[in-house]
Amino acid sequence: MMKNETSVIRRKPRKNPLRWVIVILLILVYAWALAGVPFTGLKETAGQIMKAIIAGVFSPDWDFVYLPEGEDLLRGLLDTLAISILGTVISAVLCIPFAFWSARNMSSFRPVSSTGKMVLSFIRTFPEIIMALLFIKAVGPGSFAGVLALGLHSIGMLGKLFADEVENIDYGPSEALLASGATRMQQLWFAVLPQVLPGFLNYTLYRFEINVRSATILGVIGAGGIGTPLIFALSTRNWPRVGIILLGIIVMITIIDLISGYIRKKLV
Repeated sequence: MMKNETSVIRRKPRKNPLRWVIVILLILVYAWALAGVPFTGLKETAGQIMKAIIAGVFSPDWDFVYLPEGEDLLRGLLDTLAISILGTVISAVLCIPFAFWSARNMSSFRPVSSTGKMVLSFIRTFPEIIMALLFIKAVGPGSFAGVLALGLHSIGMLGKLFADEVENIDYGPSEALLASGATRMQQLWFAVLPQVLPGFLNYTLYRFEINVRSATILGVIGAGGIGTPLIFALSTRNWPRVGIILLGIIVMITIIDLISGYIRKKLV
């Protein structure tokens, strides 16, 4: 008996050949992907341009921080912040009906929630840039197109996260209200919303952090924000102005992340 137990303890783990097959396949996929990337070498002026970029970034144009007569860094950052705030608020409000529509525990008929999930997946399919280009053609370039693009795209992601939060609720308060004769709307208002509201606010703040970064990118294609002066500075090779704009973006996003993280810790 002791001999059998010793043999069981000393038995070496069996090697899994499937693991090596996966590793080899991944190596082949990466090799195939790299082989399809064309590389024609560096330009003769690459070194000179890189030196100019580094020198400009590390010697920013401080005069661009505030210009009384026109667009400057502060106005661009405030515009970006306003676009991201409005886009987040619009999506957080509009996605609530979609969240309850796609939550499985809110409907006894399974195809209803499946239809809601399909709608949210369809909305998430289009990136912010594609939506911004469409809205620029519809309403013209500017901040309004950026707000619409961020608001519509965020509905898909926030709706999915809100639906997951609704599906994880505790049924005890709802059953207690049902036993006392409460209506469906009263159960939703007094039992469901108090449970999901902290999660909704947490996801909304997290999405707001993402939208601040997205609003910066949308400005590059003409949807308002700090991205518009950034693309102008890049096209004219004004590297000191590029440096101060990048520095302003870094400072703004860092401050927003710290404030949002502090608030989310208080909500959890």
